[in-house]
Amino acid sequence: MHRLTGWIAFLCAVALALAGLQKPAFSQTHFYAGKTIRIIVGFSAGGGYDLYSRTIARHIGKHIPGNPSIAVENMAGAGSMISANHVYKVAKPDGLILGHFIGGLFLQQLLGKPGIEFDARRFEYVGVPAQDNFVLGVAKSSGVTDLDSWLASKQVVKFGGVATGSGTDDFPNLLRATIGLPAQMVSGYKGTADIRLAFNSGEIAGLSNSWESTKSTWRKELESGDLKLIVQATLKPHPELGKIPLALNYAKTEEAKRLISTVARVHGPTVRPYVLPPNTPKDRVQILRKAFMGTMKDPEFLAEAKKANLDINPEDGATLEQNVKDILKLEPGLANKLKETLK
Repeated sequence: MHRLTGWIAFLCAVALALAGLQKPAFSQTHFYAGKTIRIIVGFSAGGGYDLYSRTIARHIGKHIPGNPSIAVENMAGAGSMISANHVYKVAKPDGLILGHFIGGLFLQQLLGKPGIEFDARRFEYVGVPAQDNFVLGVAKSSGVTDLDSWLASKQVVKFGGVATGSGTDDFPNLLRATIGLPAQMVSGYKGTADIRLAFNSGEIAGLSNSWESTKSTWRKELESGDLKLIVQATLKPHPELGKIPLALNYAKTEEAKRLISTVARVHGPTVRPYVLPPNTPKDRVQILRKAFMGTMKDPEFLAEAKKANLDINPEDGATLEQNVKDILKLEPGLANKLKETLK
């Protein structure tokens, strides 16, 4: 009898142990069931960041166990810094908040930009859908037709920008300092959609934007010829941009080349990050990383992205995290020069 009782107790203990081992997997699988994940976009509706997020939102849910709903919210302001601070300081680290802001803010943290209230090393990184290639263009009405004649004429063109830390501002400011580009910044717009309105009304006549966003959200201006692309601010020519020259080739000193290359990297591989708040449970981070990369390969998502002219050239969360760490290791001398140039 005692032996039987002992066996029963032993079997009960084994059963409880197995149940304990299975519980995390069960709760992990169903945590997202019936939940809503919010993607907080740091720019206004209608721009490239918003369009990428809404396209991803229509497909990523089915790649997440529990098939949660996905909602997109816009929290524009200060070149997306308001949203980045919110995700870092205010958002609950429960795996239900994704932030999407401009990756140029990582460099601005290093440069000590006022208002930054996050430490980029503590975000949890999910991935990037595309790696941007920036191009500068001007209005047809400006009379500027190519980079060489523009530099020679020294005709000042007003560029619309969001804020320092955004490629809309950083490249005109940088190229003014390094190759003498006669650009004047009018900053403070909430996103490229607002810049487009200002461009079409004649308030500004210049744009610095990723080609990936421009060919989608500025299609009308490109097709009509009202927007003429003048110079690429990239490390190498984009295959779709033909004979448009590289700014790098106009840099006359090694320092100028290094400055342009550094900012091109900042606004390339890390420019469209999707992040989670610090201290988000690691198992949920991994779920969302896997779901994100699954979405990037989803035929239905890719078809919709192609229709919307959205380039898809993704990097996973681990690679994005390493790229951010590399930016934050920039040597002090170069960082000080950039701080002076981009202020």
